[in-house]
Amino acid sequence: MNIEISQPANLPSRFGMFKVKAFKEGAKEHLVIAKEPFEEVVNVRIHSECLTGDAIGSLKCDCRDQLEASLKYIEEHNGMVIYLRQEGRNIGLLNKINAYALQDKGFDTIEANHQLGFKADERTYEIVDFILKHYGITKINLLTNNPKKLMGLKGAQIVNRIPIVIKANKYNEDYLKVKKEQMGHLLDK
Repeated sequence: MNIEISQPANLPSRFGMFKVKAFKEGAKEHLVIAKEPFEEVVNVRIHSECLTGDAIGSLKCDCRDQLEASLKYIEEHNGMVIYLRQEGRNIGLLNKINAYALQDKGFDTIEANHQLGFKADERTYEIVDFILKHYGITKINLLTNNPKKLMGLKGAQIVNRIPIVIKANKYNEDYLKVKKEQMGHLLDK
């Protein structure tokens, strides 16, 4: 992998004081948001970009709530959030909005992706293995509900899964149901 790595920098935020470092992989620039010191087993959240949720506060998904819960957890317990530039389960913003339009017509999130010619989830996690190796991390507690993330990492042992349980709202109930029933997400504690 040909990865360009930034210098570390301080990032004061409303969640706490973090260190950030960017990892450029081709056209994608990923971000590590870290709170040290790390323990032998490091708390890690792998969070895929969701502009509509993370930045705008969309209620159609639970992305922003998961990101904020993860940043709060990392602030309290140390570790890192690896923010991956994989918008819309890695189909890109334009296709994600087209998928939203199909959802407005009654398709669920998976059906909409299939209508556009994509798999339900196009994300990959090789860059995460690279980042963990860069930091010398071999054991992690993974903050996730996604079983694909549990199986997708090769470079670190997952010691524990820490669930991120977010209360549904009237706009994302069906979305969360599809994630649980069709994608196997572990949405219960």
